Amino acid sequence: MGKGKENMDLVEEDEYYETTDEEDEEEEEEKWRKHYSSKHRILLVGEGDFSFSLCLAREFGSAHNMVATSLDTQENIGRKYSNGLGNIRELEERGCLVLYGVDAKQMSQHYFLRTQKFDRIVYNFPHVGFIYRENSYLQIQLNKGLVKEFLRNAKLLLKEGKGEIHVSHKEGDPYNKWELVKKAEKIGLILHEAVPFCKEDYPGYTNKRAQGNQSDVSFRLGDCRTYKFRPLTPSPKYSLNGN
Repeated sequence: MGKGKENMDLVEEDEYYETTDEEDEEEEEEKWRKHYSSKHRILLVGEGDFSFSLCLAREFGSAHNMVATSLDTQENIGRKYSNGLGNIRELEERGCLVLYGVDAKQMSQHYFLRTQKFDRIVYNFPHVGFIYRENSYLQIQLNKGLVKEFLRNAKLLLKEGKGEIHVSHKEGDPYNKWELVKKAEKIGLILHEAVPFCKEDYPGYTNKRAQGNQSDVSFRLGDCRTYKFRPLTPSPKYSLNGN
């Protein structure tokens, strides 16, 4: 009799802790910074000094939902950006996974990323670097190739049915010649919306030139937008009898 009561007490105790855990999860407040939620699984691509990632992490109060990547090595980031390593340290303390040497054009084959799916994949101001004049044909072709391959890879890493790819991009000449929307359409992505990008919406974010002696210097943004792409949903097929 005493043993049976003891077992009942243990069951009730287990149920109490399970209920408490569920209530804690339900009570966890969802936090937003513009288009991004603490409930989203977010992949950030092509980070410079990681200040954009850190802005989101501070807003959310945690970065366990985030993976932030850079093409640079950790050593290069320390050399190029005055706040880079400090930003990374705080991100990691908040639970963000930081990955180095991630090529946006091949990231779907990355040993870790290929095992993951994301609600939002974000690339702010993609650019191959200042190899030729910004408005030259060769420079434009290189940047077109970058955004095309990024979009192709990002599509493979989206959660099915609800994921979005966000590209923040400057407007006007020569950036409209990159044909961002057309490149997306050719690989099965549709433009959901394009909204103005305002740097002030992301406290602490500093865009960087990322190359040469001025790698830690911001560039003028001017008129720019965040383009939100979603995978093209196949049209439903109907039989002749309407089913």
